[in-house]
Amino acid sequence: MRHIQQSNMQIKRQSFFKDEKQDFLFLDKWVKKLESANGREYERFEIDTALGKTCVWGLNTKEDLDTLVIFPGARTTSLFWDFDKGLDNINVKLRIFLVETNGLPNFSSGATPDIKSLDYGHWANEVLDKLKIENAFVAGASFGGLICMKLGITNPEKIKAAFLLNAGCLQPFSMKWNNLYYNLLPIIKPTPKNVLLFLDKAIFSKPNHQLSPEAEQLIIDYEIFALTRYKDNTQKPYYMDKQLAEAKVDTYLLEGNNDLLFPYQRSIENAKKHLKNLKDVKVFDNVGHGIETYDKAMKYIGETIKSY
Repeated sequence: MRHIQQSNMQIKRQSFFKDEKQDFLFLDKWVKKLESANGREYERFEIDTALGKTCVWGLNTKEDLDTLVIFPGARTTSLFWDFDKGLDNINVKLRIFLVETNGLPNFSSGATPDIKSLDYGHWANEVLDKLKIENAFVAGASFGGLICMKLGITNPEKIKAAFLLNAGCLQPFSMKWNNLYYNLLPIIKPTPKNVLLFLDKAIFSKPNHQLSPEAEQLIIDYEIFALTRYKDNTQKPYYMDKQLAEAKVDTYLLEGNNDLLFPYQRSIENAKKHLKNLKDVKVFDNVGHGIETYDKAMKYIGETIKSY
């Protein structure tokens, strides 16, 4: 049955690098810089899926431990979760798989299904199958939160619990002027100055929520690369509304109260309205949209995993 779902998957959009060979060289160097900064190497998996090649990074994957699978936000790589060794803040030894979602500027192919279908859920299930993961904790930031909920609808049996971090599926993208301004500025003119302004105003909340200078430079380099080298045709997350009720998995909501993109009060209200198994809501003060880089959010995930 699963094979039929995959073979019926319709490719809706195709995103691509302007020069894949050269651009992959940049990504290789960027990953090596992150590894050097963190003093660790990521295991690398490439698997064939219904969306083409999917790249996955791993930590401790050969050990007999509980598993955490992470899905990133749009215009990021799942490795953002480990800036300044951020994953160490989980404080629980886990097998960690960092999935590079297809259609985002990373090593995975650019093919994407219709965002409103359940196909991203079928794809995520296929990724888990290929990695021989029978069940796992899953976590998703922004766009990744939508993928967690799609998987929670298609294959709830695979999920021990889902962590949604400033999820992009709980309300429409904010059309407030200041949000649009800071988001559009680096798209229209991708300079380091404009990217940094976007990061300062929308993603972080200094001085409480910020990265080291080295990690901040890595994120600026990556954002300029993604904006200038990647033709991003991928559909953006949407408010799943009543469809959320179909995700019958224990769900934990983590919100930053300074998230411009998806203001936290509305996300919480909609989560409480639709998520049948919403176990807890945690709001972090003075935290922006990029909550996956915030140490206390990672600690919260670790403490919750320990309680299972």
